Amino acid sequence: MSTHRRNHATPRLARRLAPKLIAGVLATGLLLTGCGDDKDTASDSTTKDSTAAATAPEKITIGYQLIPNGDLVVKHEGWLEKAFPDTEIEWKLFDSGGSVNEAIVGGSIDFGLAGSSPVSRGLSTPIDYQVPWIHDVIGKAEALVVKGDGGIDSLEDLVGKKIATPFASTSHYSLLAALDDAGVDATKVEIIDAEPDDIYAAWSRGDIDGAYVWNPNLAKLVADGGKLLVDSEELSKKGKTTYDLAVVTNEFADKYADAVTTWVEQQDKAVKLFRDDPDAYAAALAAELNIDADEALAQAKDLIFLTADEQTGADYLGGGLAENLIASAKFNKDQGKIDAVQPDDVYEKAVNATFAAKAG
Repeated sequence: MSTHRRNHATPRLARRLAPKLIAGVLATGLLLTGCGDDKDTASDSTTKDSTAAATAPEKITIGYQLIPNGDLVVKHEGWLEKAFPDTEIEWKLFDSGGSVNEAIVGGSIDFGLAGSSPVSRGLSTPIDYQVPWIHDVIGKAEALVVKGDGGIDSLEDLVGKKIATPFASTSHYSLLAALDDAGVDATKVEIIDAEPDDIYAAWSRGDIDGAYVWNPNLAKLVADGGKLLVDSEELSKKGKTTYDLAVVTNEFADKYADAVTTWVEQQDKAVKLFRDDPDAYAAALAAELNIDADEALAQAKDLIFLTADEQTGADYLGGGLAENLIASAKFNKDQGKIDAVQPDDVYEKAVNATFAAKAG
């Protein structure tokens, strides 16, 4: 397995990519396809039938992020490697959903993890992918934190202050939504584009007054004297729910549908492990995040995890998520972050409950 941090593409580049350029990239057929078929039956206990891992390519490449959800547990436990014994599984580390979108466009990954805001932007471009799984509903795991001694006690106090967030991320979306809800003109806040690790470094140097970011860096800022102003759970109650989503290229899903079902089964297994044996879940998570197990479990509890059966319901993959992506796209358009919103059916067709239904 190999991992890398993004050093060749950034959300800034994504913002410079005009829709025509992305469409041109897609037209050249750069989206990754499998090289061959290997038929086998997964030995892992999560497979529901003999066809679950029947057809898979020689290699599957997965873009992941350091977010305390089941994706890291699947990676750490090697469940995909067990489910696909004749397939090479490569894991690539990314810092944000914007960079995952770029990797999908560039054809370097099959699956990726991205927040609902970057996915709504990707579908608005449009990027040729779909959503087969909800990694988590974001709650307290993303929040706006400011310097405890910086004299900032409300969102109105952010005017003229430097606030960092990864552009095109769910945190960026939530920051703009929070400002909008409070009646604060976002142009009067100096919003800086920075990746999570860079945010912590800037905070430590005193270069910023606050940040909207996710765990584990959020927890670091709070531990370093940070004060929470608003979190994504509060915004969700006001209709601005955000998610961490899985995306898979349409070409891969069409060619290797059984493999996508098997992939979803491993994610479902991780959710059930969280509920049945949280200590084992936390131990795997802690190893990936390089933190202690108690902290890993605390961070995981700030997210909401759904089983495959739960995800197929009307509130999620069965309809609610598509509505959320449409609303997110419209909000991003109103904020000048995307050029156009696609017809509703583009977002509706991209949310695919089929694989979770089979896994459940």
